[in-house]
Amino acid sequence: MRTLRLLLEKEFRQIFRDKGILPVIFIMPMIQLLIMPLAANFDVKNINLVVVDRDHSTYTQQMVTKIASSGYFHIKGYYNDYAPALHEVEREKADIILEIPAHFETDLVRENKAEVYLAADAINGTKAGLGSAYLNTILGDFNNEIRMKWLPAKAAAAGTIDVTSSNWFNPNMNYRLYMVPGILVLLVTMVGGFISALNIVKEKEIGTIEQINVTPIKKWQFIIGKMIPFWVIGMVDFTLGLLLARFVYGIIPLGSLLLLYGFLSIYLVALLGFGLLISTYSDNQLQAMFVAFFFIMIFMLMSGLFVSVDNMPAWAKMIAKLTPVTHFIDVVRMIVLKGSRFADIKMQFLYEIAFAIVLNGWAIWNYRKTA
Repeated sequence: MRTLRLLLEKEFRQIFRDKGILPVIFIMPMIQLLIMPLAANFDVKNINLVVVDRDHSTYTQQMVTKIASSGYFHIKGYYNDYAPALHEVEREKADIILEIPAHFETDLVRENKAEVYLAADAINGTKAGLGSAYLNTILGDFNNEIRMKWLPAKAAAAGTIDVTSSNWFNPNMNYRLYMVPGILVLLVTMVGGFISALNIVKEKEIGTIEQINVTPIKKWQFIIGKMIPFWVIGMVDFTLGLLLARFVYGIIPLGSLLLLYGFLSIYLVALLGFGLLISTYSDNQLQAMFVAFFFIMIFMLMSGLFVSVDNMPAWAKMIAKLTPVTHFIDVVRMIVLKGSRFADIKMQFLYEIAFAIVLNGWAIWNYRKTA
């Protein structure tokens, strides 16, 4: 224990002696947590719509007014012909074209049906799909309003179905509540993964690894001595992030903080073991940085932070399940937003323990001590 204590004292002195790394560890993640949730918003709004109105009737004006008042669409043009509307799409000034044919109102009144044409710019498939779905819903509501006006009062009352919905865990559908916990996990992962990956290889570059190798320090003592300081830093970063989420975004964890920090402690052991494993294989800091960046990019894109794991193909789901970040993002969202208990996250907990054992055992085994 005395050997381990001396190693920890050396590591903490080495970390805090480098004044340039302290802002990277503590200040930059907090700035990113302030900015990223404001920008990373997958809600599709502000859709630019151009209208080709060949009818110019009262009903078409009411329909366009209803679309504009929905809050999702901006009317960017009102034309009599399709060609100038298509030109707006080609110039990326419009996302969707709504074409209303001639005799729209006449067909609706006399034949009880009328058609409209939608053309969406599908370069951004998500925006095109959701924008068309929003527009179809609004047109459906407009159609129901017309039908209710035409039906007799008793028949309209008899055929009305009132639907009441409730949104659990995020009543106002605020996307930041979903993104902030995931981004907090990502920032802790980047800080812990990158810095731990550079740790042992830095000793190689400056030559102190040779001095350590000729001492009676055991391999497991060396790895644990390298891990604990960054484990503490990860805990501090996560705590600062929770405070920022509380006072800036108003996010208060609904579940147990003890359970959250217990899972975090295991996750950091697994993450730091992964970083130290990279460091044992690398010959210089540049190599370690690029290898760590390669894996962290995979963790970030396949962890469910931006894209749901359930939407991925089977092979991608398998890769996602084999990354510790995926399980931690799930757990943080469950505990913070849903108030989940240990029984709800026990499988993720077992996954993280397995990751911690395998990665740290691998790092200890791979560390070559020549003394």
